[in-house]
Amino acid sequence: MPKRARITAFALIASATLLTTAACTGQSESGANDDASAETTLNFWHAWSAPSEVKAVKSLIAGFEKAHPNIHVNVVGNMTDDKINQALRAGGSKAPDVISSFTTNAVGKFCSSGALVDLNPFFEKSDIDPDKTFPTAMSEYTQFEGNRCTAPLLGDAYGLYYNKTAFEKAGISSPPRTWSEFEADAKKLTITQGDSYKQLGFMPNYHGWETTTEHYMGQFSPTYFDKSGKSTVATDPAVAAAFTTQKKLVDELGGYAKLEKYRAKLGDEWGPKHPFHTGQVAMQLDGEWRLGMALDAKPDFEIGVAPLPVPDDQADQYGKGYITGTITGIAATSKKQNAAWELVKYITTDTDAVVGFSNAIHNVPSTLQALKSPKLKYDPRFKTFLDIAADPNSTTSPASLNGGVYLTTIQNFGYEYESGKATDLTAGLKKTAAQIDTDIAQAK
Repeated sequence: MPKRARITAFALIASATLLTTAACTGQSESGANDDASAETTLNFWHAWSAPSEVKAVKSLIAGFEKAHPNIHVNVVGNMTDDKINQALRAGGSKAPDVISSFTTNAVGKFCSSGALVDLNPFFEKSDIDPDKTFPTAMSEYTQFEGNRCTAPLLGDAYGLYYNKTAFEKAGISSPPRTWSEFEADAKKLTITQGDSYKQLGFMPNYHGWETTTEHYMGQFSPTYFDKSGKSTVATDPAVAAAFTTQKKLVDELGGYAKLEKYRAKLGDEWGPKHPFHTGQVAMQLDGEWRLGMALDAKPDFEIGVAPLPVPDDQADQYGKGYITGTITGIAATSKKQNAAWELVKYITTDTDAVVGFSNAIHNVPSTLQALKSPKLKYDPRFKTFLDIAADPNSTTSPASLNGGVYLTTIQNFGYEYESGKATDLTAGLKKTAAQIDTDIAQAK
């Protein structure tokens, strides 16, 4: 679903003033003492807005109400994080009992502020092991410091799209599996034209449609933070390796200025003139939603899909990717938390419900069982993303106390480094780590 992809770390600062509600767990006397078998009505707020998405949510809720005829659900869609946060602070009969957000990077604030209840007691009471139910990366990004205040509700997996026709013309028989192969292919696929390009093998710049620092670094498996919560950006070799790899590719494909000049003339990420659709870029780092968009654009070449390449020293982990997705949770202000849990449990762990929603929304299923379901309907190429989601080596960005601010700090340094404004990588990463630690300390 492309709309979720628009919500990157850079949009998360607007949600940084998240909630000051007192902490509340699933065992709280005030919120989880309702009778889930009694007649009741829940308020469910979500962010989907496209007609097909709204229809899919309606069908998902209809399935829940059929299974739980005593629980009725009042659905409110097209809700931004800001509106959800305000309602969670205010509480009241019209406030949401269950929320769904596209912003995985806000999990740290949702959990630490107590805005959403810890779901661990509910999972335990229902005899559900989240680590055995959800893919590794999804299990990780729905909790913070042991507090699992959210659960995954469909996901996004990032892979590599490639122009098979361009590959054949360049004499490339298969998609690259390692970064050295990727660099070689990107150069082979690049056809210059005057001081620009007729075809660019890959747009490496950090502004290049999903080529963010966290998406690159996902293939290098960075730690981001140590056990004490301090940033490891300056000490983790994976981070330096990711920056070095990206900068090398920028330089080898013509340099930052030349690439930016070309990028400025290319189509919008969400329109039919996306440069991958038009053949102006031969390879593209993107999420599972791109396949449908690319097919709708009716390109004059065959589309290939594969996992992103991995560092040469991690060749045995080829198949992994970066994972993110939609989250859902129960409001701490809700007086119907047991009934709310029945809804959350159904939409996140019922295999048929998850599969049906995935088929309708065209996102990656968020349980291990749903990923293997024969009821899934998809283009054969979509299976690449199912495999990436299920891969235990796939990575995500860990939750932080101040949301996605640390990712924005890393990305900002990335802009400086790729453009040549910053030339000392070691010093720059030290400064970046110090800023991350300062920001988190101030958020406490």
